[in-house]
Amino acid sequence: MRTVFHILLLFLLLSGTARAFEPFVVKDVRVEGLQRISAGTVFNYLPVKVGDSIDTDGSAAAIRALFKTGFFNDVYLEQDGDVLVVHVTERAAVSSIEIKGNRDLETEELLNGLKQIGLAEGRVFDRSLLDKVEQELQRQYFSRGKYAVRLDTTVTPLERNRVGILIDIAEGQAARIKQINIVGNQRHTDKELLDDFTLSSPGIFSFITKNDQYSKQKLAADLEILRSFYLDRGHLNFNITSTQVSITPDKKDIYITINISEGEQYSISEVTLSGDLVVEPEELFPLVRINPKDVFSRKRVTEAVERISAKLGDHGYAFANVNTVPELDDENNEVSLAFFIDPGDRVYVRRVNVEGNVATRDEVLRREMRQMEAGWFSAEKVERSRARLQRLGYFEDVNVETPTVPGTTDQVDVNYSVTETSSGSITAGVGYSQSSGLLFNASVSQDNFLGRGKRVSFAFNNSDVNTVYSFSYTNPYYTIDGISRGFGSYYRETDADEANLSDYTTDSFGANISFGIPITEFERIFLNTEYENIELKPTTGSPAEVFDFINQHGDNYDNIKLTGSWSHDTRNKAIFADRGGLMRVAVETTVPGSGLEYYKLNYRQQQFVPLTRNLTLSLNGELGYGEGYGDFEQLPFFENFFAGGVRSVRGFEDNTLGPRDANGNPIGGSFRVVGNAELIFPVPFFEDSKSFRMSAFLDIGNVFDNFGDFDTGELRYSVGLAGLWLSPMGPLSISLGYPINEEPEDELQKFQFTIGTFF
Repeated sequence: MRTVFHILLLFLLLSGTARAFEPFVVKDVRVEGLQRISAGTVFNYLPVKVGDSIDTDGSAAAIRALFKTGFFNDVYLEQDGDVLVVHVTERAAVSSIEIKGNRDLETEELLNGLKQIGLAEGRVFDRSLLDKVEQELQRQYFSRGKYAVRLDTTVTPLERNRVGILIDIAEGQAARIKQINIVGNQRHTDKELLDDFTLSSPGIFSFITKNDQYSKQKLAADLEILRSFYLDRGHLNFNITSTQVSITPDKKDIYITINISEGEQYSISEVTLSGDLVVEPEELFPLVRINPKDVFSRKRVTEAVERISAKLGDHGYAFANVNTVPELDDENNEVSLAFFIDPGDRVYVRRVNVEGNVATRDEVLRREMRQMEAGWFSAEKVERSRARLQRLGYFEDVNVETPTVPGTTDQVDVNYSVTETSSGSITAGVGYSQSSGLLFNASVSQDNFLGRGKRVSFAFNNSDVNTVYSFSYTNPYYTIDGISRGFGSYYRETDADEANLSDYTTDSFGANISFGIPITEFERIFLNTEYENIELKPTTGSPAEVFDFINQHGDNYDNIKLTGSWSHDTRNKAIFADRGGLMRVAVETTVPGSGLEYYKLNYRQQQFVPLTRNLTLSLNGELGYGEGYGDFEQLPFFENFFAGGVRSVRGFEDNTLGPRDANGNPIGGSFRVVGNAELIFPVPFFEDSKSFRMSAFLDIGNVFDNFGDFDTGELRYSVGLAGLWLSPMGPLSISLGYPINEEPEDELQKFQFTIGTFF
């Protein structure tokens, strides 16, 4: 009787049947009822093996083990002589999952989500999972503001113990935020508080930004923005007392109410430094930039902590902790601010490792390193080394990590990982214009020749304007100290008339040798010596200026040119820079006794100012001035400066601005002024913007016959949009410029492009 009761109890608990039998030794095991699952799977989970003795308790344990697999709806055991018979009824398998009606969520994304919770084709069907599926889908749609979503799930039995699952989704319309109310604000208006919110009521561009679709995560982020707003304005006791989100009965409109308590505004009474001051206070105090009587700002405090931490890191204290200890004086609404410094151990660099450079030799990277092995860790030097690697132009990405050496507290490794990009290029440009005709230019260059960091270039240009053959070679590390040396040669035929200039041609050839000498980490001097021969050829359509020049100075000139320049370059990248700047001053002159005697001065200032994570303001200014000396009263006209086109004032045809010759064609001038302001932003809808960039620009400039003729009223302006793509054929720049103050004699060209060079 007791055995029967025990078996019945197991039946109720396990929904299986353990037939009563006397204990026996199992000589064999037979499984019946299998359709898809192999017998080996059952034997693997069955705790009873051939040769084991089994009784009623053992059978109950066997049934539990098989049920735990989740493969079976029913399990019971029988005895057939010395054979243990296992009867099973398999659960159905999922044959297919079909999802209909989904527009906001991709089918593949949904199927991956279902798979993560255990529902996928080929798996055992568990009806209890359908509830989880519906809850998960509702959660995803609710996060997108679609609260009226309806789900209809159908399970269809199929042959061979399978089922098909159909999930029919009626997404409905997304609920829109009708209004956001802030209650309790007295010092600041609703507009001030809501300006930085991600969420907002519907606006003109809401169909693109989706900022009127409610999201719990976005609201949480906006509440933190609101908290930061007040903490950055001295309200240390600010508090969000409650938040209510209500939805209309038709589930189309959402109202958000935020109740706040502003609290009093606190100002700074005192700023002190305490703790272990391993760096002199005189170095740290200027980094705080917070003074007594200033309104307290959490943002400014955080920035001060970052600057102090960076300074400590530059002195080798990589793991320094800087904590702020505020003491509130509620009676006077003041706060005493103390920066407590715990520098920790001074950290040394054990190894500097580089990986990812397949084509580039290790020495090319290591000579750019400013952080040395066995030296104190310096965050500034580590970052500077990364920037120098990035500026080489050989790598698409340069990342750095500084892991602690296992088993130590005062050593780190500096690991740079690079992703190489093609350093060789074939550039070409093809185009057509009424003035220049068919244009074709090509060049083959290798900036990292044989992985040694040396530049070799051969260029060929054949167009109605120019025929050019040139060769150049540069070794950036001619000496171990970073002095560069380069040399090159060229041959050029130029038809100025086809370049929108006066009607004349020149044939020239020459060779040069140059050196670059580093002065500081950011400053460099360049020296260049060049021999050139120029033959000036008039045509039947040449203006009087050309014939007068030939009559006075001849038509063939042998020149020795000297060029010297100084540059200060703090840009973080050579291409697509988004911070830092470039200043360059250059002087070019022919030596006395040359066929042409003149000098030219050039000045350029470029600055990149990051405005946000994706927006950068670029400011560029250029001045050029030239003059003749000796027998030359002015700059030779074919050495003049020019303006107009993609490299100066876009929207005006190349080289057409400024003075004109006796025939009315542009001839350039000896004084040039150009300025550009650009708001740089990534290309919309392109996730990878490393090879694309767009900008909205304002250009200004012109050339003048000489410095005394400069007139601000003669400057030309243009606005427009520009794009730059680092294409496989070389940099492709496109601009659409609209002149603002063009004159009747100006030649316009709103759409302009160039391939193989930057502007």
